[in-house]
Amino acid sequence: MAKNDAEDFEQAVDEVRDPLPIDLETVSTEQESRTPDTVSQLNTALVPYDSLQRYLAEIRRYPLLTPAEEHALAVRYKEYGEIEAAYRLVTGNLRLVVMIARQYQRAFRNLLDLVQEGNIGLMEAVRNFDPYRGVRFPSYAVWWVRAYIIRYIMNNWRMVKIGTTQAQRKLFFNLQKERERLEAEGFSPEPKLLAQNLGVKEEEVVEMTQRLSARDLSVDTPIDGDEESATLLDFMADKKGTAEEEVATNEYRELISEKMAEFAKTLKGKEQVIFAKRLLAEEPLTLQEIGDQYNISRERVRQLESRLKKKLKDYLLRELKDLKDLDVGFVED
Repeated sequence: MAKNDAEDFEQAVDEVRDPLPIDLETVSTEQESRTPDTVSQLNTALVPYDSLQRYLAEIRRYPLLTPAEEHALAVRYKEYGEIEAAYRLVTGNLRLVVMIARQYQRAFRNLLDLVQEGNIGLMEAVRNFDPYRGVRFPSYAVWWVRAYIIRYIMNNWRMVKIGTTQAQRKLFFNLQKERERLEAEGFSPEPKLLAQNLGVKEEEVVEMTQRLSARDLSVDTPIDGDEESATLLDFMADKKGTAEEEVATNEYRELISEKMAEFAKTLKGKEQVIFAKRLLAEEPLTLQEIGDQYNISRERVRQLESRLKKKLKDYLLRELKDLKDLDVGFVED
């Protein structure tokens, strides 16, 4: 996508997030003309302003799209980069986002926040949709919308994240439902049975149960309720090493960095790109993105990456004789 098109597309995102254009000059004039009595009446209105209902009413203004219209618009955007076509695809599916967001309203009360995240996922779906694969756009977009909503819930459920792995995310949404189902059928929802039914480890069930049942607690909270009393932080162990251990750790890190740089010089072609853009990058490329770059499959990139990790491990073990247990995990995709 060209730079100008990308900027127009991002502008379209903002318009979707706030589909009600407001004339600031008109609003200012109206505010100046209000008398104190008028303001008082607005603040004590019998029917308060409901932003959710206003949003739902506004998105009904956008007509739904037929399968033929969806396909035509998707082709126009993919082939010619027409921003108007992308905009119509998004606005024609805003009600789909609301429907999906309602499924997660029990986990996160603010429906409008979920809708906003879902709208961003909808925009991503437009960016990545291929109209030639024989799949309708809503069927494809639902996965992007749901992914953005779930990520938002997991990141904002509490101050401390409670679900960072795939298994934890599965437990976050399904643990309580599975426990209620087993109880309704007369079974005791023990961690072993829950883990077996959900396809996760028993210790993961126990850990998630503890996380969901516990509340966030600041380490600066006074233990006795008195502001001058000791806090939890006063009783936490200091895991910081001694000065000698810190120096040794820094020297070891520098040595590893030097060996990694030397190893990188031995790589060429695809391996060099995978090493730099995936294994070492702060924001690594996906397997699919690297595969598209070299016109190879995602599985082939995974095989090359696996072979590269083994080569790196063998190299470090050979160069660092005292390094016996090395886990080269890096990123997962």
